[in-house]
Amino acid sequence: MRGHVLIVDDNADNRKLLAFILDETELSYKEASTAEEGLELLRKERFDAVLMDISLPTMQGDEAIAEIRRDATYGNPLLLAVTAHAIKGERERILNCGADGVVVKPVDEDDLLSTLEQKLKGAGDG
Repeated sequence: MRGHVLIVDDNADNRKLLAFILDETELSYKEASTAEEGLELLRKERFDAVLMDISLPTMQGDEAIAEIRRDATYGNPLLLAVTAHAIKGERERILNCGADGVVVKPVDEDDLLSTLEQKLKGAGDG
């Protein structure tokens, strides 16, 4: 599986864990600690997927996801929300903002990689 992934999480340990998981693949990645920083990176380069934490300072991840879906200049990356909030209503709300899927913390490596592989294959030559 190949592709370019953006990790957006304000917690350095969470970014480190996601990076560690991606290091086991052929996926390249960049990291951002705020939604605004993530949006700026998306304006500058193409990403095949975004792992977006939902609980972020200033701009929440679901707001950033909705912004990415509204504005074509961000491209059309796979958007996976990463959240500790596994409540059914919360999951549906996040999906309604434009996320393609929800990954629940603590992140299960196999689930994350299989979701990325399935979704990126569907997107073409990631």
